[in-house]
Amino acid sequence: MASTTDSSRRILEEVGGADNVVDLTYCATRLRFRLADRDRADQKALEAVPSVLGVVPQGGDGLQVVMGGGVAEFYNAIVKEPGMGEEGAAPAKKEYGGVRGKYGWVNYAFEFLSDSFRPILWALLGASLIITLVVIADTLGWQDSRAPLDEQPTGYVLLHAMYQSVFYFLPVMIGATAARKLGANEWVGAAIPAAMLTPEFLSLGEQGDTVHIFGIPLVLNDYSAQVFPPLIAAIGLFWVEKGLKKIIPSAVQMVFVPFFSMLIMIPATAFLLGPFGIGIGNGISDFLLWLNDVSPFILAIVIPLIYPFMVPLGLHWPLNAIMIQNIAVLGYDFIQGPMGTWNFACFGVVAGVLVISVREKNSGMRQLSLGGLMAGLFGGISEPSLYGVLLRFKKSYVRLLPGCLVGGIIAGFFNIKASAFVYTSLLTFPAMDPWGGYLLAIAAAFFTSMVLVVLFDYRGKDERAEILAQLEAERQKASAEEDARVAAAAPKAALQPGAVTVVTSPVEGKVLPLSEVPDPAFAGGALGNGVGIDPSGDTILAPADATVLTIQKTGHAVGLRLDNGIELLIHIGIDTVKMEGDGFENLVEKKQKVAAGTPLVRFDREKIEAAGYSPVTPVVVVNTKKFAEVEGMPAPVAAPGDDIITVTAKAAADEHAGADAE
Repeated sequence: MASTTDSSRRILEEVGGADNVVDLTYCATRLRFRLADRDRADQKALEAVPSVLGVVPQGGDGLQVVMGGGVAEFYNAIVKEPGMGEEGAAPAKKEYGGVRGKYGWVNYAFEFLSDSFRPILWALLGASLIITLVVIADTLGWQDSRAPLDEQPTGYVLLHAMYQSVFYFLPVMIGATAARKLGANEWVGAAIPAAMLTPEFLSLGEQGDTVHIFGIPLVLNDYSAQVFPPLIAAIGLFWVEKGLKKIIPSAVQMVFVPFFSMLIMIPATAFLLGPFGIGIGNGISDFLLWLNDVSPFILAIVIPLIYPFMVPLGLHWPLNAIMIQNIAVLGYDFIQGPMGTWNFACFGVVAGVLVISVREKNSGMRQLSLGGLMAGLFGGISEPSLYGVLLRFKKSYVRLLPGCLVGGIIAGFFNIKASAFVYTSLLTFPAMDPWGGYLLAIAAAFFTSMVLVVLFDYRGKDERAEILAQLEAERQKASAEEDARVAAAAPKAALQPGAVTVVTSPVEGKVLPLSEVPDPAFAGGALGNGVGIDPSGDTILAPADATVLTIQKTGHAVGLRLDNGIELLIHIGIDTVKMEGDGFENLVEKKQKVAAGTPLVRFDREKIEAAGYSPVTPVVVVNTKKFAEVEGMPAPVAAPGDDIITVTAKAAADEHAGADAE
C-alpha cells in the first residue's frame, strides 16, 4: 500500500504540479485545489490513486479531491513538497485578490457559501458533540440544561461556554472566512461583526430597541449565532476595499485601507446590512416554518430525498445556515431530523457494500466502505460514502433513495425537532425530540438501504463483472508470484543452454500470427510471444506434462508451467471474462499435475460468438524474457500435438551474463 507521502506526491503531480496550484485548503474530507489551469489536471489519473475516493471539479478553476477522514495528513504532506510554500500555494498570492472572473454567478454563490463554512467545520463538529454531552445529561436527569446558568453547577456552566463559544462568535468566524474567500482582508472581515458583539455595542440597549446615533435611528439586533449578516458584510467589504485601493496610494494602503474599511463597514452593517441579513435569514426560516406548519409530513419526506442531489453540488450549505438560524430564533430546528435519515440511508448503502466486499474478499472496497461507515456513524460525515461509493456506481442511488423515503416517512410521522445544531451521527441522537422516533427513522433508513444493497448489489452487471475479473486477476497474480517463489527455491527441469524446443497446439484450429489477435495487449506481445488459434475444436488439452498454475473460475483462461520450465497462458476468446463462465467448463484444478493430452477446459464457440466476442485463443509464453527467442508458427490448420511455437533457450554465455547482472 502506498504511503501518505507517496500518494500526496502523486496527487500533486496529477493536478499539474506545484506551479499549477494557486491555492490549496482542506475540509473534513476533501483537498480543495484552485488551479492556474485545470486542463493540466488528469482527473482519471487522480481517481486511480488508491487513497483518493473521488474527484469533483468546482467552478472554473477549482478541483476537490475527496480523501476521507485522513485528509489533514495528505494536506500536510502536500504543502511540504518543493514549490508549495507555507500556505499551500505555489505562487505568491495577493492579500486583496478579488473574485476570479471564471465563475458563473450562480455557481460562485454556492461555492462562496460552501467555502465560508468549510474552514469552521471542525469547530462546529466539536461543538455539536459537546452539546450532545449536555443533552445526554439532561435526558438522564442529571442536570436541567435549560435552567438559568446561575442555577447550574459551575461544571455545566463551563460545558455551555465550550459550545456557545462557537455559536456566539459564529458571525466573527464567518466574517473572516467569507472575506478571505472573496479576496478581502479576513481580519477586517472578522472585526465588522465582532463590533456588534462587544459589551459597548450591547450596552446601547435591548434587542428591538431604537437608539439614535448622531441623530440617525438604529434598531438594535442580536447578532450572536447569525449567519447572513457577516456574509453580506463580507461582500460589502470586498467592494469597499476594491474602491479604496483605487484612490489610496499603495505605499499607505496597509494603514488607510483597513482604517476606512472599518469606519465605513461597521456603521453600514449596524444600520443597514446587518438588519437586511437578519431579514433574509428570518424570511427563509419563516417560509420553511410555514411549510412545516402546513405539512411537516411532506417536508420530512422531501428533505431526505433532495439531499443526495444537493450535497454533491454543495447546495446543502444554505439549509445548514437555516438550521443554525432556526436554533437562534426559534430555539429548535425542524430540518435536521429528516436530514439525518438521508445520512443513515447513505451509511446503510456502505454497510451493504462492506458486507459484499467481505464476501468477495475485496480489500480495497472493504477498507473504503469501513472508513466511510465509521466516519458516518460516529461523525455524521457523508462525503467518504458519497464520493467513495454512491457517485461511482450506477445502481447505488437506486438502493439509497428507498431508504431516504422510508426514513422520511417515519420522521414526518413523529415531527422530529432538534434542540441544537448537531451533525447527525449515532452520538447526537439525544438532541432530537422525540429521540425514540428519530432512532426508529434512521434505523429504518439504514437497514432499508443496507438490505437492498446486500440483496441486489450496488453495481450494474458490467461493473460487477469487471470488478470480479479484476479481483480474480489480482488473486491469480498473487498466487502465480507465490508459485514462482516456490519454484525458484526448488530444483526443476529446464531447457539446456542454446537448445530449441517446441510447444504443441492445445486445440484444433487455424494458427494465426500473434499480431492478428484482436486484442492490443496480446497482439503487442505485452503478455509474451506466441500465437493465436481460431479454434474448430471445443476442448483445451495440455500440450505437454505440466502443472496447472492458474485456472479462472469463469473458465476463460488457464495457465500452465510445462516440466521444461516454459510457462503458457491459454486465453479462450477475447473479453470472454464478461460471460461469467457461461459456455465454459473447467476440467482441472489449480496446482494439479497433468500429463500431455489431459483435457483442461471445455468451451462452446457458438455461445462465445452469440455473446458478441471473438473466439480467437491466444497461446503465449508468459516467461518469454527468460529465453533467447520465442517464435510462433502460423499454419492453416493444426491438430492437438502439432508444433505451433519454437522456444530457444539462452546460450550459456547469456545465462552467465544475466546472472552477473542480477
